Amino acid sequence: MDKFRLFFFVLLVNVFCAEAQWRPAGNRIRTTWAEHMDVNNVLPEYPRPIMEREEWLNLNGLWHYSVLPAGSSAPASYEGQILVPYAIESSLSGVGRKLGEENELWYMREFEIPSSWKNRRVLLHFGAVDWKADVWVNDIKVGSHTGGFAPFCFDITSSISKGKNVVCVKVWDPVDKGFQPRGKQVDNPHGIWYTSVSGIWQTVWLEPVPEQYIEKVRITPDVDRNLLAVNVAANMQDEVDKVEVAVFDGGKKVASGAALNNVGIDVAMPADAKLWSPDHPFLYDLEICLYAHGKLVDKVKSYAGMRKYSTRRDKNGIMRLQLNNCDIFQFGPLDQGWWPDGLYTAPSDEALAYDILKAKDLGFNMIRKHVKVEPARWYSYCDRMGIIVWQDMPNGDRSPEWQPGCYFNGRDVTRSSESENNFRKEWKEIIDCLYSYPSIAVWVPFNEAWGQFKTPEIVAWTKSYDPSRLVNPASGGNHYACGDMLDLHKYPAPELYLYDGARPTVLGEYGGIGLALEGHTWEDRRNWGYVQFKNADEATEEYIRYARMLLELAKTGFSAAVYTQITDVEVEVNGLITYDRKIVKLDEAKLREINQTVCHSLDNRF
Repeated sequence: MDKFRLFFFVLLVNVFCAEAQWRPAGNRIRTTWAEHMDVNNVLPEYPRPIMEREEWLNLNGLWHYSVLPAGSSAPASYEGQILVPYAIESSLSGVGRKLGEENELWYMREFEIPSSWKNRRVLLHFGAVDWKADVWVNDIKVGSHTGGFAPFCFDITSSISKGKNVVCVKVWDPVDKGFQPRGKQVDNPHGIWYTSVSGIWQTVWLEPVPEQYIEKVRITPDVDRNLLAVNVAANMQDEVDKVEVAVFDGGKKVASGAALNNVGIDVAMPADAKLWSPDHPFLYDLEICLYAHGKLVDKVKSYAGMRKYSTRRDKNGIMRLQLNNCDIFQFGPLDQGWWPDGLYTAPSDEALAYDILKAKDLGFNMIRKHVKVEPARWYSYCDRMGIIVWQDMPNGDRSPEWQPGCYFNGRDVTRSSESENNFRKEWKEIIDCLYSYPSIAVWVPFNEAWGQFKTPEIVAWTKSYDPSRLVNPASGGNHYACGDMLDLHKYPAPELYLYDGARPTVLGEYGGIGLALEGHTWEDRRNWGYVQFKNADEATEEYIRYARMLLELAKTGFSAAVYTQITDVEVEVNGLITYDRKIVKLDEAKLREINQTVCHSLDNRF
């Protein structure tokens, strides 16, 4: 009994000490989730639901950190603790300080490998690190990675030992002083440009795998042929002799397929296969098995949605977007994925799902993920809740900043070779890591004219690399006769000022109805919207007026629309929800009614 009490006493002391050493930085607004943060249980959910194994170890939590001039050696001692995975500039990191391109951020923590992982390889995963990361385990460099939005991992088997191990990460991030994709991060936040995000900002985790293991899974539904194409990449392709895929509906096996010698598998689905849609977001469960030398060596769980994204001309000659060979008006909010306390990183998994849930509650059927990439779990929530996703590539380069009222400048920029290589590398990594999520319908390589370059070439590559989805060449940007749609931006009210007879015409941004609520703003001053209102009733009526205009424009040419935006972000107060997610600012019932009318405006027309 004494040993039992001593154990819990030590445990309580450790918990108390961890919480005593960490507190949110700054005094800005916070979400309710952040107000109840548990530093000993930070984002504990499995981070990769599209390819799941049973065993893993979460390395989120308090790490040691130091900020040193770029080019310095590893610190002899560390200056404090930082809560991973929150950027150093964020409140939830417990630091809340700018890094700057002249400095590097060092992280360090200890970990132990569970004894049950003996004789297996160990992978060290990073969900995302902005921007350049160098990683050591026990003073042995295990790898480097550039890019702020895609996951990466290293095999650290040869560098680990029994007992305590030490991982160190060094990060350099030039923000808007560099030639890398960065989204809306800037060194000097103002207007539509927000606080920089540097360092680790998604879950860090360890995973045991066998000698021969499944590295990647690429799942492509084919509704017309009633097939599910599954391609499996293993770390040692020459050693693999068979892959098997089993498809389940509620625990019942309904289809299966197998292939030898690394050939892709076409799984014949049931004749009455259930299709995925926003109204019926049905997902099949998958079990994928890898065999080497006649033995089962690895197994992962996954899932898939049977759906098809395409375009078609209607009886009136208007090109329309389609889902599962039916016309659909895709309507949803611009979603930038920023948090007042975590910046790029939601304070909890419940918070991560909240904006999607509210978009669904408000009657939308689509979300445009704006110049940011989310953690894998965000896309899985879209799959399960039934929300179509338009996925932007984060903009970058040192091109001139956008000015209000200037949606495109009529010419592409000339990028340096470094900038162009960074873009191409990270765009491919983003498509690779998001490929299998059925909710993603549209790739958007450029927003407006922000760093737009070689548009026909980038669009052609994107379309050839993923023929299963549509490509929006440049949302509101320089317009070329390529890709699958023409995308216009118009603030505040919708307007069909250009029309494409060969492709669907969509309204990639409009709205921006501003309403600042005291006690829920990032700053007391500088708050703005494209139009400003003083109360919820006025703002709601203006929203409905725009939606009714959109209904009329859908009859004459628009096939989709994106309203700016789901939440306030820093000094932008044109969200439907406050930045701290505590208040839905407009009338929810009225919005849901009109939004559903817009989403179903093309139903039963053909």
